[in-house]
Amino acid sequence: MAQQAVQKNTMYVGGLAEEVNEAILHAAFIPFGDIKDVKTPLDQATQKHRSFGFVTFLEKEDAAAAMDNMDGAELYGRVLTVNYALPERIKGGEQGWAAHPIWADADTWFERQQQEEEMQRIQAENRAEMQAAEELHRKKLAQEQEGEKEEETETKDDPMARAEMEVLKQSN
Repeated sequence: MAQQAVQKNTMYVGGLAEEVNEAILHAAFIPFGDIKDVKTPLDQATQKHRSFGFVTFLEKEDAAAAMDNMDGAELYGRVLTVNYALPERIKGGEQGWAAHPIWADADTWFERQQQEEEMQRIQAENRAEMQAAEELHRKKLAQEQEGEKEEETETKDDPMARAEMEVLKQSN
């Protein structure tokens, strides 16, 4: 299915001389079959075509014949390049960033910034909570170790506790 992205009835025609307009392009390609549309995109600065155009035939067989016969042919002293046209899509993903004004993205940009700041704040809070929990755990471990030392000193002074410890040692 991905291979069919090429428009089989629309031809890209490159290498157009400056004098060539849509009427001349139409006349050059009409011998191959009925033409649905002819376009020569204009350069916004000069209002002249950008030395290429598109010819759309009603039938894809006519388009194939035009490509076979016109690729490498001369028109107004210039050698033409004729290929199947690629679908009209502007670089920049599905939406085509080049087709949008730069500020069109502003709201989503601010939203993304806020989400990112919120994530960083939450991560910082989580790190602080983890550090506090680790510190608390270390203190408890230290207290337990202190407690064990205190128990040892208590058993030395208490004859009953010493006897219990002896019995525990023998049973293990």
